[in-house]
Amino acid sequence: MPRRRRPVSPLLARDGVDAVRVRLPETGESVRSYLMRRFPRSAGEAAELFRGDGVVYDDGAPALPADPCRGGAIWYHRPLPDEPELPHDLPVLYEDPWLLVVDKPHGLPTTPRGRFVAQTALTILRHRREEQDLAPAHRLDRDTAGTLLLTRDPAVRGAVQRQFQARRTTKTYEAVVALPSPETLQRLPPSRESRIEKTRGRLQAGEIDGPVNAVTRIEPLEPRPWTDADGLWGALRLTPLTGQTHQLRVHLDALGVPIRWDPLYPVARERDPGDLSRPLQLLARSLGIRHPVTGEPLEFTSGRTLATLWEPHRPST
Repeated sequence: MPRRRRPVSPLLARDGVDAVRVRLPETGESVRSYLMRRFPRSAGEAAELFRGDGVVYDDGAPALPADPCRGGAIWYHRPLPDEPELPHDLPVLYEDPWLLVVDKPHGLPTTPRGRFVAQTALTILRHRREEQDLAPAHRLDRDTAGTLLLTRDPAVRGAVQRQFQARRTTKTYEAVVALPSPETLQRLPPSRESRIEKTRGRLQAGEIDGPVNAVTRIEPLEPRPWTDADGLWGALRLTPLTGQTHQLRVHLDALGVPIRWDPLYPVARERDPGDLSRPLQLLARSLGIRHPVTGEPLEFTSGRTLATLWEPHRPST
C-alpha cells in the first residue's frame, strides 16, 4: 500500500519550528469553540492566535474564529513552551546536497514533542543552517547520543526511510550496563529475540507473548567488567536487527543488565528535564546506508564516548 503523502503547510517554519496542523470535524461548531473544547489548557492563547491571520486553512486562507467547522484542517504556530537550555553541539559527520549526518549529544531530543520544541536537534539545525527542508530519517531517543541522519532534499526522503523500514541499514551501539556478578558478562546470550510493544500513554515498552518483532545481537565490548563506587559494570556492543521503541533498553533490562543511568528501565523515575549530569550510557556508534542517489555504501561513525566507559585507570575485577 502506498504511503499517504504528508500535508504541506501553507505557513513557513518559524525559527526552525513547523506550524501545527489540526483536523476539523464536520459539525458546524465554530473553529474557536472547537479549539477551546479540544485544547482547554490553551484557551488563553486562542484570541492571540486569531489575530493577524495567525490561523489559516490548508489553502492559506485566514480562518476566522466564528467560521463553522466543515472538515479540512487549520494551521498555526503555537507559542513555544518554557524549555531548559540543552546541549547544542551537533558536529557534522557527513553532508552532501541530499544528506546530513550529525553527532547528537545526550539529552537533546531529535524532533519537537511535548515540552521540547526549540531545544531539539531538528529545530536547532534548521535555524542554524537556514534549511527548512531538513527532516530526520530515523528515530534516535532524547537520552541516546550518536549518529543521526537527516535528509536535506525532500525528493530523497522516502528512499532513505524505506531503507530503514526494510532493514537494509546497519546500526551498532555501545552501552555500559549494570552486572549482578562478574560472570554475567560472559554468560550473556549472543542475541535477544522477543516481541516488544508499547502502549499509548505509557512511558515504558515491554516484552509480551507473541511472534518475535525485535532482535538484538549482543557481544562484550571489553572482556572484563569493572567496579566503581556505584557498582559492577560491563561494556557491550549491540546490533539491533529491528527497530522497536526502546528495543535495546527493554532487551537489556529483560536480561537483568539494565543500561547505566537509564531513567525508564527497570523503573521510571522523575527527573529534572534540564539535568544532564547522569546521561543514559547508550551511544549510537555507527550507521550504514546506501546513498539514495548514487547507490554508494556509506558508513558514519560517532566521535563521542560514553562518560563511564573509558574512565582512565579504572579498577577492574
